[in-house]
Amino acid sequence: MEGLLSRCRALPTLATCSHQLSGYVPHRCYHCDPERGKRLVLSRMFQPQNLREDQVLSLEGRSDDLTCKSQRLMQQVGLIYPASPGCYHLLPYTVRAMEKLQRVIDQEMQAIGGQKVNMPSLSPAELWRATNRWDLMGKELLRLRDRHGKEYCLGPTHEEAVTALVASQKTLSYRQLPFLLYQVTRKFRDEPRPRFGLLRGREFYMKDMYTFDSSPEAARQTYGLVCGAYSSLFRRLGLRCIRVQADVGSIGGTTSHEFQLPADIGEDRFAVCPSCGFSANMETLRLSQTDCPACQSPLTEARGIEVGHTFYLGTKYSSIFNAQFTDAQGRPCPAEMGCYGLGVTRILAAAIEVLSTEDCIRWPGLLAPYQVCLIPPKKGSKEEVATELTGHLYDLITEAVPQLRGEVLLDDRTHRTIGNRLKDANKFGYPFVIIAGKRALEDPAHFEVWSQNTGEVVFLTREGVTEFLSQVQVV
Repeated sequence: MEGLLSRCRALPTLATCSHQLSGYVPHRCYHCDPERGKRLVLSRMFQPQNLREDQVLSLEGRSDDLTCKSQRLMQQVGLIYPASPGCYHLLPYTVRAMEKLQRVIDQEMQAIGGQKVNMPSLSPAELWRATNRWDLMGKELLRLRDRHGKEYCLGPTHEEAVTALVASQKTLSYRQLPFLLYQVTRKFRDEPRPRFGLLRGREFYMKDMYTFDSSPEAARQTYGLVCGAYSSLFRRLGLRCIRVQADVGSIGGTTSHEFQLPADIGEDRFAVCPSCGFSANMETLRLSQTDCPACQSPLTEARGIEVGHTFYLGTKYSSIFNAQFTDAQGRPCPAEMGCYGLGVTRILAAAIEVLSTEDCIRWPGLLAPYQVCLIPPKKGSKEEVATELTGHLYDLITEAVPQLRGEVLLDDRTHRTIGNRLKDANKFGYPFVIIAGKRALEDPAHFEVWSQNTGEVVFLTREGVTEFLSQVQVV
């Protein structure tokens, strides 16, 4: 790649740059500079949006289908676009944010020994019949037949598939355990009433981990390890999630916990004890229970969005599929299992739901699609001479702050006022917005720097901007 760039820089037609080309429109294309490379410009982004409208209509044209703040904002600024009930196109900004979230998940899972795999979404019916979940899951399971009449489902989860995979390895030793196998893939569930955008859909992304241990004690240690990694993940994202006792449901096992993000629109109700920290989903408590079972203090009820779920499965699945290992005495034993889910698309939407204002998206800092938005002066304004300075500042940031390469976006729509573009930048939720306004004409030039998440505004020189941005953390 470097050799290709060197050859391109040597071309005289490129060395004179594209300003000499007829019909050149700088705000409609990537800036071509043989010494700097390409600048990311807003006008080239595929981002269907309706920022100037008071309402955003859903696919069916009914505004009342927009049932929560995150769904409304994500459709309004063009993060998602409805395809069919419960299914959405994930557009470029959302894909960037999801890729960042997956990198954080990878870091946390691999820090505790997780190994990433990728299993087929299409799962044979016989695996599900072996565990009786083909019938137990009911209509939520999306089923289909191939041309030979063989039945499959589109997996909402992969306990059967992963256990069969491990069972196929016939010579496992206790010395090889534990295995912590995880994936981040699309999942499918035939929701009877999809709603809340990405919070409850028929097709979604999930991180699911499956663990295999040599003893109940080791499995519970692994369980605590994964729960700790989940807590670390949510702390890094700045999300105040609460771990609550939960029902095992159709997945089964003996122990289960949910990670709930408190939110008014949450579909789950849970109770918390302010005195001892006990917390549980209301489904696990008696209807008349109002006191904490541990300390008898009054319980406080709240609503939340379930963004994670953990299960200690024991040998429920390993005994069915003969997922065994050989112990120290050479005896075959069923592996002790756990499974652990994180709703990837749900975390993204839930974060927007709880962090955003009614009109403007706010991201967890690590997940913002772009960290910095540069706004040059309006074409024809008194400050237009500072446009070139904005380009130079873009190049300086990407050179002096290496972690921000690919994280800086230039709003090149200079036919619009600074105020209008600032309003749009506020809606998109870029953590940092830098404006070349009147003070950019000073000597030295000063740029207006907005920290969107804190509301702080400062005026900094070029060197001050790079020093300020050097503290930004990315993933």
